[in-house]
Amino acid sequence: IVDDSATMRKIILRTVRIAGLEFERTEEAANGSEALAKLQAAPVDVLLCDINMPGESGLELIRDLKSRNTNLAAVMVTGADAPEIAKIAFEIGAYDYIVQPLDQNRVLNSVTNALHRRDLEAVGRTHRDMLELMVSKRTVDLQNTLRKLQKTLEAVVRAIALTIDQRDPYTAGHQDRVAHLACAIAERMGLQEKQVKWLRMAAQIHDIGKIRIPTEILARPGKISDLEFELIKTHPAVGYEILQPIDFPWPVAEAVYQHHEKIDGSGYPRGLSGKEILMGGKIITV
Repeated sequence: IVDDSATMRKIILRTVRIAGLEFERTEEAANGSEALAKLQAAPVDVLLCDINMPGESGLELIRDLKSRNTNLAAVMVTGADAPEIAKIAFEIGAYDYIVQPLDQNRVLNSVTNALHRRDLEAVGRTHRDMLELMVSKRTVDLQNTLRKLQKTLEAVVRAIALTIDQRDPYTAGHQDRVAHLACAIAERMGLQEKQVKWLRMAAQIHDIGKIRIPTEILARPGKISDLEFELIKTHPAVGYEILQPIDFPWPVAEAVYQHHEKIDGSGYPRGLSGKEILMGGKIITV
């Protein structure tokens, strides 16, 4: 917990404990320099960090830590309800942005989702390393091994898709329906069998980035705030970050990144248009 206010650090720690989160060890720091010193001595799993602090800001601290430790789940805890700051925080690697006063359920969901996403990213890195190792060996049974790995990868993708459905009951089955329709469109367009297969995989997990979105926002039937919508709009980029390390033979991660882009440039998160959007991205969007 990094905050220049000792009172706020105690409030955050108390909220975490009341929410039911238990950790083997907790550390506190009043500024970025103190936090870096403690983390170098003993790494942690979750970082709850303020933005405005003397010396190095919380944003600078997160940027520094993410460049050193890819296994850190960083969450911003601040009194600044500013979408533009939240956007910067997400871009530099923060997993969530919590505005004070703190809500126990919000903190619980945020920390749980941050740890879950970190684990998914670790799975992605593991698959990438496995693929690189298999290619380097060049053994006679490489093709059989790759086929088995493909089945394993498909099973992992399916498990991830089911996990997302479990978190969002309002769209349960949505990814499967999108995959079914996307493949039907691709087949009618005459795409090759391999392209259709990878398109199906991308469509099945196109909303994987929603792992970052708190459940209470996903399941809320009423209107959401501008800040909450800005958070929701980050899910294509989060999906890309999770999938990009996996060495797919087809741009699965990029197709997921583009599934809210539109041909006229009115989509998000990058405002791509026309030929800038992959055929797979266009099909999933439709």
